[in-house]
Amino acid sequence: MSTAVPPVVVGGVPLTPAQILGVARHGAPVTLAEEARKALRHGRERVESLARGEVPAYGVSTGFGALATRHIAPDLRARLQRSLIRSHAAGTGAEVEAEVVRALMLLRLRTLASGNTGVRPATAETLAALLNARITPVVHEYGSLGCSGDLAPLSHVALALMGEGEVRDASGELRPAHTALHEAGIRPVELGAKEGLALINGTDGMLGMLVLACLDLERLLKVADITAAMSVEALLGTDRVFAEELQRLRPHPGQAASAANLRHLLAHSPIVASHRGPDCNRVQDAYSLRCAPQVAGAARDTLAHALLVAGRELDSVIDNPVVLDDGRVESNGNFHGAPVAYVLDFLAIAVADTASIAERRTDRMLDVARSHGLPAFLADDPGVDSGHMIAQYTQAAIVSELKRLAVPASVDSIPSSAMQEDHVSMGWAAARKLRRAVDGLASVLAVELLTAARALDLRSPLEPGPATGAVLRAVRERVPGPGPDRHLSPEIAAVTDLVTDGTVVEAAESVVPLV
Repeated sequence: MSTAVPPVVVGGVPLTPAQILGVARHGAPVTLAEEARKALRHGRERVESLARGEVPAYGVSTGFGALATRHIAPDLRARLQRSLIRSHAAGTGAEVEAEVVRALMLLRLRTLASGNTGVRPATAETLAALLNARITPVVHEYGSLGCSGDLAPLSHVALALMGEGEVRDASGELRPAHTALHEAGIRPVELGAKEGLALINGTDGMLGMLVLACLDLERLLKVADITAAMSVEALLGTDRVFAEELQRLRPHPGQAASAANLRHLLAHSPIVASHRGPDCNRVQDAYSLRCAPQVAGAARDTLAHALLVAGRELDSVIDNPVVLDDGRVESNGNFHGAPVAYVLDFLAIAVADTASIAERRTDRMLDVARSHGLPAFLADDPGVDSGHMIAQYTQAAIVSELKRLAVPASVDSIPSSAMQEDHVSMGWAAARKLRRAVDGLASVLAVELLTAARALDLRSPLEPGPATGAVLRAVRERVPGPGPDRHLSPEIAAVTDLVTDGTVVEAAESVVPLV
């Protein structure tokens, strides 16, 4: 467990994206607020009262889904909860990333801590204990329709709470859940009335992936401004189109932010200054340069909307039935993932277009007919050397894939549970493809960065601006400058790491502020 990451207190106030990142990716410890413990006790008292009553209550004394019409006798209710988890833990395919599972677990704990689900305090404490022991249940790629929430993924987590199924321990080793729990001193949960249902009926998986993607995209959209600025310099473009008075004519906040970044990044650039005079016959740059803030800005505004939706969802209680504050237990449809699914799909569109315009800038730097004096494909000896020709192929292949990933999942409802669940969100699928899209964008931007850095070196003795020059130096600490052809794949991987670990943004921000 990392001691460098501050602990996260669950309950009382909504979790923040930064807290989710801390637990999911960096192993921050979690603890339940005293307010949450009181809420848990109050909610549990109401569920136990219903369990003793004669009136059927969904999920407490009845079956589930299309089987909700059957009344379950008291002596079968513990079996009912166990059977629910075992039958619903039906996922298949590749293992889901540990950070996604940890985000899912934290967000389910957040809803349990509200007291509105009716679980026992001990059950919530056990889930927190798994997080703190870095025990990660094995969750599979396929199984969730995003309604009633992420049933199959959450069921695999609940199965581990019961001491069943498989988990990854703190070292990443695959272990039987009962063994890992025993070694960590964690007693498996014996589920009581309603607890099985409360553990699995939420949008936690898709929401966790949305939050993680949003945080990654905040950084990548800054990188997109940085690589665009370097490409403008490399292609002898102008910075005049990014002027603040021009941006005010179309007052989209994201566009204004991106244009401001481009102005700051290109400030005091000797390359830009070298062709700013009246003798320059370049009237207009290509759209991929001139419209960079319009595209990246639209992506920023899409991200802002997604964060707004995520914030609302983080302030929500997702369960069915739900224990209301006045003691009533009511069925509802809040588990439907449509609000989250829509923005997951929307972000995939923005990611694809941001990558597409970056690939177009890269292609211009490689084309001798459009690069304004750069060697063909930036090769050391064109014809003998191929330079970055195939790096652009790689970009193009990824961009093509991103376009396919931008096809929305949320319009593809498919009925289930004997038509009881006759409209579903497919939000989990939307989240899975967005994760792949975010990774693809990082690689596309890395190729543009690598290519622009090489082009800037080839513009010598002209120098880039202070900010873009700082980024160029950061790249050169990992990747050598122009020369004869060499194995390019490791260089792309190295620069992708610089993009994803924050080095590129930090280098630029060491000189100028970025928003």
